[in-house]
Amino acid sequence: MTVPNTPPDPAPADVHEVHAGRDVQAVPAAASDPFAPPHGATALGHGTTTPLGQRLLPEARVGAGVVIACLVAGVVAAGLWAWLAPKVPLVVDGDRILYADPEGEQRAGADAVFVLIGLGAGILTALGAFLVTRRRGGGIAVALGLTIGGLLGSIGAWRIGRRLGPGNDLIGEARRVGNGGHFDASIDLGALGALLVWPMAAMVVLLLLSAAFGKREEDPPPYWAPVAQSPLGAPSAGAPTGPWAGPLPGTGTGTEPEPGSGTGH
Repeated sequence: MTVPNTPPDPAPADVHEVHAGRDVQAVPAAASDPFAPPHGATALGHGTTTPLGQRLLPEARVGAGVVIACLVAGVVAAGLWAWLAPKVPLVVDGDRILYADPEGEQRAGADAVFVLIGLGAGILTALGAFLVTRRRGGGIAVALGLTIGGLLGSIGAWRIGRRLGPGNDLIGEARRVGNGGHFDASIDLGALGALLVWPMAAMVVLLLLSAAFGKREEDPPPYWAPVAQSPLGAPSAGAPTGPWAGPLPGTGTGTEPEPGSGTGH
């Protein structure tokens, strides 16, 4: 007993037939098999693989560019620190070198200025790196570049700023000004933890900018969405699967007999 209106099984000779002058080829087995790997891919799902070096080269270029930009900013920060940091005044008293203002806080002021400059440099470098790499979606290379470049730029600003400020030769300066003369001591950091302000500020700003304005991927379709059928009858790419993936109630199952078809009386 057969179901009415059931077409007969195609014979092997009918797989390749000609209709209206067109050559109709049989559908490949891989196309009808939803579990078959795509064209050009292996059974493990790996297609034409790209060498690891070629994939990492763009990321390395972005990270190196961020580091170089931070180093350039470090030179500017060194000049600002040497210019804005308060100087420690010294006085020559016979064969001794004394502080002209024993109660002064110029040393702490130099650390505070360095911290403020590092904070501003971290914000500017993070903002610039985010704006330049926003279209490509940022990436780990940007974060690593800001961390390494911020630390190197901060160390460079400290070392170069010391050279741009007053000299370290106190004996030579004392002999130059003579007894009773005044001169400024070299600037330096009393707390080396100030070197971490730049990279930490850059990472925090980058995180906030990425969370607020970063590139986002499209959300997947909800689990209750109807399945979009492909021409071959298999669910299209991206369609939900599982026991809930069928059509919604009242929309038909796709296997109901057509109106007017026979029922096999």
